[in-house]
Amino acid sequence: MIAYSIVIRNDQISETGYDRLVASSEHVGNKFNIQKFEAITPPYVEDTLKKKALKWNYPAQGKIIDFASGLEKAAYQTRDVKKRIACALSHYMLWLTAINLKQSILVLEHDAMFSNSIDFQIEKTPFQILGINNPLGCTRKSKEFYDNIVKTPSAYQPVPWIDEQKIPQGLAGNSAYIITPQGAEQLKRLIKDYGLWPNDAIMCKQLVRRLGVTKKFYTTIQNLRSTTTT
Repeated sequence: MIAYSIVIRNDQISETGYDRLVASSEHVGNKFNIQKFEAITPPYVEDTLKKKALKWNYPAQGKIIDFASGLEKAAYQTRDVKKRIACALSHYMLWLTAINLKQSILVLEHDAMFSNSIDFQIEKTPFQILGINNPLGCTRKSKEFYDNIVKTPSAYQPVPWIDEQKIPQGLAGNSAYIITPQGAEQLKRLIKDYGLWPNDAIMCKQLVRRLGVTKKFYTTIQNLRSTTTT
């Protein structure tokens, strides 16, 4: 398993979260190392967008209907929108890494924490992207999200519906997922077609084929102050 954690350099919250994440992985017995992936930060957003020929296409305030996809795009609570863009770019760069390596990778945000060791290979499941995180406390309607997963018998299952179909619905928190090169190629194409959205919005079941979750939860989140919304 190739694993990366998105870490903001010299940020105490992010660095501490990463250290706890690594310790939790060792505690549950994972045999892989978790490499630091240096997060894109707000001062580098414009340059990165330009270099990658990307355009941010998501509202900073209110709600709009995206006519290309038919989905509702609702603004996130973010004091500095460049932090939200930086987060999306960090995930995007890791998707490119999966494509370039031609291997599946595990993507972790710095506030993830392992509760179980990884005991499966995504290539042996029907999915190209799999969320492994316990949804409780990680997403809107998290209890409904959780209940829908645990009542479904399949070990690997599609992302559940918890809202109207016009609202992008993806992984709980998007803080821990395994992605194949094919899944990453899908997301790269979607961003070319629709522009760059927050990573947990573009990675939704309405747009991404073979997007799933595990019934067994392998990670949860640490109680850290958000580095994106503040």
